[in-house]
Amino acid sequence: MVTSRLPGFYRLSLIERRRLAESVMGLPTGAIDRALALGGLDPETADKTIENVIGTYAMPLALGLNVQMNGRDYLVPMVVEEPSVVAAASNAAKMVRAGGGFTTESDAPIMIAQIQLDRVPDVTGAIERLAARKDELLALADSAVPNLVARGGGARDLELRDLADGWLVVHVLVDCRDAMGANLVNTVAESLAPHVAAITGGRIGLRILSNLTSHRCVRVRCRVPAKVLATEGFTGEEVRDGIVRASEFAERDPYRAATHNKGIMNGIDPVVIATGNDWRAVEAGAHAHAARHGKYGPMCTWKVAADGALEGFLELPLALGIVGGTLRVHQGARLGLEAAGIDSAQELAMLAASVGVASNLAALRALATVGIQKGHMALHARSVAIAAGARGALVEQVAAEIHESGTVTVEAAREALRRLAPESDLQAAE
Repeated sequence: MVTSRLPGFYRLSLIERRRLAESVMGLPTGAIDRALALGGLDPETADKTIENVIGTYAMPLALGLNVQMNGRDYLVPMVVEEPSVVAAASNAAKMVRAGGGFTTESDAPIMIAQIQLDRVPDVTGAIERLAARKDELLALADSAVPNLVARGGGARDLELRDLADGWLVVHVLVDCRDAMGANLVNTVAESLAPHVAAITGGRIGLRILSNLTSHRCVRVRCRVPAKVLATEGFTGEEVRDGIVRASEFAERDPYRAATHNKGIMNGIDPVVIATGNDWRAVEAGAHAHAARHGKYGPMCTWKVAADGALEGFLELPLALGIVGGTLRVHQGARLGLEAAGIDSAQELAMLAASVGVASNLAALRALATVGIQKGHMALHARSVAIAAGARGALVEQVAAEIHESGTVTVEAAREALRRLAPESDLQAAE
């Protein structure tokens, strides 16, 4: 049985972490080595994946720990370059775990195919005619994606929107099952457009999906006992109340909400990337949803429960897939799904959103107490040490020294390196 509680995981060597992860995931020894050779994507395959390829570009793949969602443990694949993101989310997930873990739900995987028409002579009449022929139009949409229909998906409904001045937009709602669905809904939009134009008398405009996937939302709830929020110099209640004030700040001020939401996407995007999904589409939909009431606001909010616990709630559209796309060619993305043990696109979306809530909690807890830099700079110091030339055991030694001195710069790291290791030791480390 998978457990996401792996105390001391960060203290293990890279190889030891791989072997432990394989054991927990039920993979044969060496499976991770093989999947991540060349970063999971060899240059020859990359050359056939996108245009003008000159190589591949690697980013760290890590495992988020301590995540419990709907009563089940998950190891969470995360691809991100920023220090502290994985550690902070894992630590916050442990706090949420103390309150019962994340409780999530997901809408059906419905995507929107948009067909834009202008110069419609009678929009009201056109809407009536389209509504009367809805069943016929949905059947035509299904005929464009027979493989999706065979998998249990297909066109489910129409939405008809009058944008004024003779503009009419037809939304075809398509159940994409375990696919993200961009190519599927684009096919539907392009195939159905001539039929819609003939019925309405309008001129065909754009035919493409919408990344504001408002029918494909996930919701995450969690409770954190106040006592587990306590930190040096602050009681749990003080931290809780600081988090709630920070949440209210984001609700009142879009300038704060933008940074509040960036912290949420710090958790979501790494999961999206690690599983071969389109993080640009996810970002677009999430931020559009955050502004749906005419003012940009927070995706996740925090309140004090009646019993004194901290309660968090997040809702946002999240269209992810576990079939097709990058997963066909990228071994690292396939390994990411294996690590998480995901059975459906909806489950993956709920897991990514849960990590987003954890990231938000971690950031607000830091901001409400000692500030964001203390923990971040401790981990950033390692990158600085490496940039200064430290290798092997010297990385941690140099990082510790410059962090403790409060001067986390490459110059300070080079000076520490000169003191900690003679030239011969440096050559051996390299």
